[in-house]
Amino acid sequence: MHKSDLVEAVADTADLPKDKANDVVSAILDEITNALSREDTVSLIGFGSFSQRHRAARTGRSPKTGETIEIPASNSVGFKPGKALKDAVN
Repeated sequence: MHKSDLVEAVADTADLPKDKANDVVSAILDEITNALSREDTVSLIGFGSFSQRHRAARTGRSPKTGETIEIPASNSVGFKPGKALKDAVN
């Protein structure tokens, strides 16, 4: 499912015009992004939780040359599914 498919589903479910549904979906995604950039956790009860995770710097190997390289520290997004989502998938 792509964003456009999600917008269509929201428009149909909520009986909204597609441009309003697009605004709603974009606002939700923007707020999740903003919260994660502030290192807040976003919890959607029954669906799951998004959180920022830190990856420490480490040493790796270049697959092309086999040379040792330094991989810098970075942040990534983690997702932990809620019970209702796990049950629906299984």
